[in-house]
Amino acid sequence: MKISGFTFLRNADRLQFPFVESIRSALPLVDEFVVALGPCDDRTEQMLRAMEEPKLRILPTTWNENLDARHRVKGFVYGQQKSMALFNCTGDWALYLEGDEVLHEEDLPRIRAAMERHLDNPRMEALYFRYLHFYGNQNTVASSPRWYRREVRAVRNNLPIWGPKGLFFSVVEDYKHMRYPRAAFADATVYHYGWVRPEEKYNEKWKETFRGFTRKPFQYLNYADIDPNVLQPFTGTHPKAIQAWLPPAKGLFQANPNYALSRRERKHRWMMQVEKWLGVDWSRKHFIQAD
Repeated sequence: MKISGFTFLRNADRLQFPFVESIRSALPLVDEFVVALGPCDDRTEQMLRAMEEPKLRILPTTWNENLDARHRVKGFVYGQQKSMALFNCTGDWALYLEGDEVLHEEDLPRIRAAMERHLDNPRMEALYFRYLHFYGNQNTVASSPRWYRREVRAVRNNLPIWGPKGLFFSVVEDYKHMRYPRAAFADATVYHYGWVRPEEKYNEKWKETFRGFTRKPFQYLNYADIDPNVLQPFTGTHPKAIQAWLPPAKGLFQANPNYALSRRERKHRWMMQVEKWLGVDWSRKHFIQAD
């Protein structure tokens, strides 16, 4: 069994993504790691090459900056870049990590075991992972129906699979129809650190790329402006690959006590309470659960 890893990057150094740490967390598992690298004005390419990693394969790409506004909606260009990396993978399975996502070394044997278990089962098209979204600092995770709790991060690499957005995958059934892949649980977690980066870097990233997702005007984000009910303490251990990157922190990240909840946040607070009462999960998932 051969396993490919893949991602796409652009100006990841300037925007302070832990992309080197992300790739290193997957290297013990994969036989190759493909990076679709867009045009950069920082040290991203130099940092990749400085890894001197024989498994690493850099694929230079061009970003279409001229998409009509209607077709920039919902991150098409990100799906395009992700798919170009996927299309260059040669493994039986292709494992996708974004530049701020890290695997825990203790999960790698379970991921490999899941891939081996489902290798000869064509019905199982993907593997989904649970998610931990760190918010504000390394001691705090955000969890609500607004924060996806499960997502596909490994796909069988003998299917016509396309990444229509940066986040999820679709199986192409014919020239008119796509659907979510059938997926089994990988029994592993993706550690997401995008919201631990400095607030100014988060906003710099979104100011540059916001037009790739929506035609609405960009609004500066203050990390503290969040529903405190969403924030929970993290009591586990961080992956070894990310520990040196994490800024020191004490205690739970503190939300702004004077922040007025949005209508959407009030809805999610209500949904969280119902989830607690009924023991259900109302967060969205982009796969057909088949295990």
